[in-house]
Amino acid sequence: MDYQIITDSGSDLPLELVNRYNIDIVNFTIRIGEEELIDDMGKNFDKDAFFQRLKNGETASTSQINVHTYIEKFKCYIEKGIPVVYLAFSSALSGTFNSAVQARKILEDEYEEVNIDIIDTKAASLGQGLLVYEACQKKQEGYTREELINWVEDNKLNYHSWVTVDDIKHLQRGGRISATAATVGSILNVKPIIIVNTEGELVPAAKIRGRKKALNFLVDQTIKYLTETDEHSIFIGHVGVSEEAEFIKEKLLERVNPREIIVLSYGPTVASHTGYGSLAIFSYGDKRTS
Repeated sequence: MDYQIITDSGSDLPLELVNRYNIDIVNFTIRIGEEELIDDMGKNFDKDAFFQRLKNGETASTSQINVHTYIEKFKCYIEKGIPVVYLAFSSALSGTFNSAVQARKILEDEYEEVNIDIIDTKAASLGQGLLVYEACQKKQEGYTREELINWVEDNKLNYHSWVTVDDIKHLQRGGRISATAATVGSILNVKPIIIVNTEGELVPAAKIRGRKKALNFLVDQTIKYLTETDEHSIFIGHVGVSEEAEFIKEKLLERVNPREIIVLSYGPTVASHTGYGSLAIFSYGDKRTS
């Protein structure tokens, strides 16, 4: 039986890949100024204009996806008899995973058969997106729903996120990182390096003096943990700093030969919390241990 892969807009996948693999999306909402905007993966959302507003000093916030939204999304597939595999934004960073689980429980009381599998990816942004992207490729290769679920659960902690931000206070304001952790970015010209740990939390990993050194550190750490490079893709994500993202791509290609390296901008949901200038490398490697 065929099945549908769903993820949320926190995965930051570009619309071209969403359409190519027929991925269904549950959308976050963003508030900036007096406006409430839908993160629709680039269908109508002007990311460049949004990034400029962040650069100009405006702050944005996001709302978790509510139970009702998931009920309506899942109900469409239940009534068509199509099983669903939902790859969710890390439960350590948002309540959306729990909202999806609650929605499934409500639907199980209403319908006799509910084939909805919900997986906590323990990832966010293009780390989540890279996992979804490669899961879709497995589906195209012929993986059954059960095989795909097992593959995701077995491999999700092999996906790494090495992130730097210009102003860590954005993460603190959004509740994604503690006030204590945010102090690592308070020293003049120190750039914090952040990773996603085994629980799917954002945690400080290092503090590097100077932007270029920080970018080189991201490259070094990514390469240190890479495995099966010719079988997996690397995503480079950024908020408004495409030239630095291309610099990182060149540095990686000087030393490794992955299946592909794709440079992408974050979506507005994640960019709301990282701020302008954030840059990250997302890759497959040794399993996370901390």
